[in-house]
Amino acid sequence: MNQETIVRRLADVEPITEAGGESRRLITAQDGTEMGLHVTHITESEPHYHKQTAEIYYILAGWGRLRVGDEVLDVEPGTAVYIPPGQVHAGKGGFVSVVVCVPPLDPADQFVVEEVEDSPDSA
Repeated sequence: MNQETIVRRLADVEPITEAGGESRRLITAQDGTEMGLHVTHITESEPHYHKQTAEIYYILAGWGRLRVGDEVLDVEPGTAVYIPPGQVHAGKGGFVSVVVCVPPLDPADQFVVEEVEDSPDSA
């Protein structure tokens, strides 16, 4: 485990396109930490899950819907959502979220689900 202070600024991290939008991964597994931290702009994400990683989404800006398992949740600034490992989730709308990943997200631990009965906007 990394015992050193890590400081990164959002503007200094290159965005990547991932299952749902654009993400800037500020703290990652390569840092040797026990958790990861991403800032993600979600427009329409593919339903997916992680076998090992739990995530906490904290909505900073915008609005949308987040489907977690069988629930469709309206999200807006100030909303926090815990997603345990194995839970299928997807988002739609236009919102910016801090995502805390425990343990840090391993890209090999992201599994896209081909079909989901309801989309995030079906509620």
